[in-house]
Amino acid sequence: MMECSISILTKNEERNIGSCLEAVYSQKGIGAFEVVLVDSGSTDATVEIARRFPVRIEQIPAEAFHYARTRNFAASLGKGRILLNLAGDAIPASDTWLHKMIANFGDPGVGAVYGRQLPRPGSTMERRDTFDTVYGDQKIVKDPAHRNGLGYRFYHFSSVNSAIRRSVWEATPFPEDLKTFEDLGIAKRILDGGWKIIYEPEAAVLHSHHYTAVQLFKRYFDIGYTLKRLEIWDAPGTRSSMLRDLRKLLRKQLGGIKDSGTCHRVHAAVGQDLAKSAGLLLGLNQRFLPLALKRHLSAYGVYE
Repeated sequence: MMECSISILTKNEERNIGSCLEAVYSQKGIGAFEVVLVDSGSTDATVEIARRFPVRIEQIPAEAFHYARTRNFAASLGKGRILLNLAGDAIPASDTWLHKMIANFGDPGVGAVYGRQLPRPGSTMERRDTFDTVYGDQKIVKDPAHRNGLGYRFYHFSSVNSAIRRSVWEATPFPEDLKTFEDLGIAKRILDGGWKIIYEPEAAVLHSHHYTAVQLFKRYFDIGYTLKRLEIWDAPGTRSSMLRDLRKLLRKQLGGIKDSGTCHRVHAAVGQDLAKSAGLLLGLNQRFLPLALKRHLSAYGVYE
């Protein structure tokens, strides 16, 4: 069986897909691998650029895209024993990215691995601080037998930059009843099934978005909804650890006023974090809100 299948989902990624594929095909220290690209209705040059590389390309209509269903479709096309997920705008940060990711599967108890995400140059303070908190430089072994006091981060996982053992994916595919945050759903399935998940900081990619405060509010509304739906919010340590990290972020940002003097950037970051907190709180308590309002507050249309 082929060592690894890398599935990449794209839509209008002409600015990134060339750099992404160049980095993928520059990897060293790894056996045979294949790349499957599933494009959902790009109207730019994404597909034309991808055709310059030895990539299998599948195209689906834009309206057919669904995070979990499309991830499962892409995985089903691969032949590797390890199924790697990569976003079209995530650029591997080194030529050992793939080797560092795959090496963790030498432990037969590991079901999945996810790598570090580094903010792009020019990213907002909110994104840099969030990534510093969630994607640190220390390797983490998430073992369902020993939760290690990780709190909410125990179930954290990202399909932007991750790999899953094929046999584990076949037993626990991405949950298609979730409209978004399918990576959170599959992580819970994997861990609840007794498999370990590894966070590998040396398998890093450059990836970040610029979110407005309103976009972050809506995104975290959906996160709160998902945490509650998957019964993660009530798991041991989830609430206290999330509040602890929020306090750390706010202290760091407020300290930045003295260190850098960039008050406007600090104010923007604090406002964005407050928007995230408000969205999360409402999402956790969405059962008390009218349906029309919930539809308006959701970033990903989870109530449609």
